[in-house]
Amino acid sequence: MPELIAGIEIPGTEAVAAATRLVRETTNPLIFHHSRRVFLFGEMHARRLGLEPDHELLYLAAIFHDTGMLTPFSGTEQRFEVDGADHARKFLRENGFSDEAGRTVWTAIALHTTPGIPARMGPEIAATHLGVLTDAIGFGLDVLDAEQMMEIVAAHPRGDFKKEFLQATFDGIKGRPATADGTVFADVIEHFVPDFRRVTTVERMLGAAWTR
Repeated sequence: MPELIAGIEIPGTEAVAAATRLVRETTNPLIFHHSRRVFLFGEMHARRLGLEPDHELLYLAAIFHDTGMLTPFSGTEQRFEVDGADHARKFLRENGFSDEAGRTVWTAIALHTTPGIPARMGPEIAATHLGVLTDAIGFGLDVLDAEQMMEIVAAHPRGDFKKEFLQATFDGIKGRPATADGTVFADVIEHFVPDFRRVTTVERMLGAAWTR
C-alpha cells in the first residue's frame, strides 16, 4: 500500500525508502519532519502551478535539503546548502541514478535558500524552493488548501519550529559564519551573535586590488 498524507503519495521506491531511513537516523526529528513537510508542500505548490516534477527526485531533494546543517562534509569551506547538495548527489550516484538526475537534485538543494531564481527553474527545483518557503516563512498559506495543510502538520508536527529551527540553523553555520555572507542566513548569525560584523559587499569592492 502506498503511503498517503493529505492525498499526496510518498514515492514507493527503494531509493526513497533508503533516503528516508538515512535522514531519520542521521539527523533529528526537527529536520526529518521539516524535510517531509517540504516535500508535501512542494507537491501542493506543483499541483497549484501546473508543474509536473519527477516525484522521486522532488522527494530526494526535500529529504536531503538540510542535511548539510548537521553533517558538514567540508568543515568551514562551503555553504551548508552545498554540503547537503553534495551529500544528496553522492547518494543518487551510489543508487544508480543518472548524472542528470543528480544535477537536478543538487541544484534544487544548493539553491533552496536563494531568493528569486529557483522558482523560475525546473519543476523539482521550483517545488523544493516553494516547499521550503511555505514551511519556513509561511509562503502560500493563503492559497494552499487549509485542510490539506492541517493533515500534513498532524502527520509531521511542527512543535516549536520557529525557535528550534533558528537555533538549529545557527548551530549548523556558527563554525563557518563567513559562508553565510550574501545569503539569507547572514542575519541568523547576527541575531545570535549581536557583536558579529560581516564584511560588506561595499567593503569588498573598495578593498579590491584594483586601483580604481
